[in-house]
Amino acid sequence: MSFTTAALEGTKAEQYAQLVDQARGLMHGEPDRTANAANLSSLVFHALPDLNWVGFYFFDGKELVVGPFQGLPACVRIAIGKGVCGTAAATRQTQLVPDVEAFPGHIACDSASRSEVVVPLFKGETLVGVFDIDSPVLNRFDADDQRGLEALAQAFLDTLA
Repeated sequence: MSFTTAALEGTKAEQYAQLVDQARGLMHGEPDRTANAANLSSLVFHALPDLNWVGFYFFDGKELVVGPFQGLPACVRIAIGKGVCGTAAATRQTQLVPDVEAFPGHIACDSASRSEVVVPLFKGETLVGVFDIDSPVLNRFDADDQRGLEALAQAFLDTLA
């Protein structure tokens, strides 16, 4: 199967809506979380500008373990409550970080990262992991990005049994 992305057009919110539609099409009918996480990471990495890392960390019952991603090699394990990813998992709230250097306890997996969004992934009350997006640009992400990335994360969660 060949998948081609359409160019995103319109406002940022409209572009995210188009990206969510592309993501749902890409993941439709595929129940495997690794396959969907890999394809979603690639889709977002190539569709949005100014990103240097997009991927997943999955909860193994004790900590977050790196899953499928696009970008440079990453930290393999992150404790719950540590760094931006661990904080998102612990608080159950998306972390929108305009300047990672100002985030207490930030874990610098890629020294080029300057801003970050991490969406916690919960299926009911169960922690699945986090969806992590990094940029080498300060203040790269805003509320529209947060909403769009949360919608993409939900599209991923909708594929899980």
